[in-house]
Amino acid sequence: MHPAIVEPDAEILARRDQIVKKLKKLAPDAVLITDEEGRRTYETDALTAYRCLPLAVVLPGTTEEVSRIMRYCWDNNIKVVPRGAGTSLCGGALPSADSIVICVSRMNKLLAIDEVNRTARVETGITNLAISQQAAPRGFFYAPDPSSQLACTLAGNIAMNSGGAHCLKYGVTVNNILGMKVVLVSGEVVELGGDHLDSPGYDLMALLTGSEGQLAIVTEATVRLLKMPETARPMLLAFPSSESAGACVAGIIAAGIVPVAIEFMDKPAIHVCENYAHAGYPLDAEAILIVEVEGSEEEVAWLLEKIEEIASEYDLLQSRVSQSAEESEAIWRGRKAAFGAIGQISDYFCMDGVIPVSKLPEALARVSKIAASYGLDVANIFHAGDGNLHPLILYDSSDEEQLERAEACGADILKACVELGGCLTGEHGVGVEKRDLMSWQYGPADLLQMTRLKDLFDPQWQLNPDKVFPREARSGSGAG
Repeated sequence: MHPAIVEPDAEILARRDQIVKKLKKLAPDAVLITDEEGRRTYETDALTAYRCLPLAVVLPGTTEEVSRIMRYCWDNNIKVVPRGAGTSLCGGALPSADSIVICVSRMNKLLAIDEVNRTARVETGITNLAISQQAAPRGFFYAPDPSSQLACTLAGNIAMNSGGAHCLKYGVTVNNILGMKVVLVSGEVVELGGDHLDSPGYDLMALLTGSEGQLAIVTEATVRLLKMPETARPMLLAFPSSESAGACVAGIIAAGIVPVAIEFMDKPAIHVCENYAHAGYPLDAEAILIVEVEGSEEEVAWLLEKIEEIASEYDLLQSRVSQSAEESEAIWRGRKAAFGAIGQISDYFCMDGVIPVSKLPEALARVSKIAASYGLDVANIFHAGDGNLHPLILYDSSDEEQLERAEACGADILKACVELGGCLTGEHGVGVEKRDLMSWQYGPADLLQMTRLKDLFDPQWQLNPDKVFPREARSGSGAG
């Protein structure tokens, strides 16, 4: 058994039929999946190297159903794994054989839009992109935009504090959430925040955002909407090396310019994405940047000119400013499809380390050196503006030895990020992928404070257990 898969509780497995019958009574209108074929859909998330069939899967339709199921699991010491769309790249939704998966994907309604306060109240099973699509006719959009936004749910975005290409200017999920309705492990329903900018008392929404489904299940949220900009335009910048492209990013930020997005792709990624999306990327470049700015026509023109001036100081090969909405869409189509395009040619581990922007050239050089030392290829596609690296380590999942090398390679890359003054994750979360690296970044006292919070919300560690914290750091009575 792979270390990511925990040994199940035999007593819970023996009670499976009894548990399933009770779930049917508790939530008769929910979708309950108990057959092996149906459960196999939920045995993994986007980190497909690890798989485990859950005890059962429930797709509730209301907060009340979530509450009843959670209360039953709490009373009977049954593990619960929350799930949105399963796009997690860190094993955050990986179940155990003795766990119930509660998937909120059926809870996908937009409940209300408040144009005056510029907010939307939604169920968290709604996809990220659907929020913007439904707000667009009123001239608004929701800023966070992960590459998986077509599929990923707000529930998962909140759990992992996801960002996306435009987080450089607008911030990540925690900066765009104003209210929550949450179900605690005991089944109690709590409402936090609302249609306003601040609330008295501790900022529990910030605590829950990024808690990886370990403290509560968020069933509804009030999100901040923004007015659509007058003009937004991307430009492509091509460079002879990844290091020069990385240095250019630092130069743009150092000049006091904050574009909406700065995205990086190296040569392997450029070729795969161009073949997939036909975006018009320069195939002779070793690296490209996609830089998008917005504002009035005059402001956009000035910013693009200034950025090109800065880029020319870093061995710029060519630049191209989008001249139409169709060209802009093509430029972004290649970037948004990158992970899927790479997945068509190879299995991969997608890392999620963060480093100071000034360290980008050094970080890229170290990533290449580490991958080469393991005899593995790597494609770099990431949010360069905030230093959120996404090296894709390519390997053959049918080869156990390659899997082990890919895991070790990824660990060394993340350790290098910490050594450069960064951290283990920017938006994908810790999950099981980085769980045993947490002690590389944090000392015993740091981890103790975090696990004490887990103890308070979930004394028996029933909610998304065996994630985030190394076993030796778990302090709770139910932490094993």
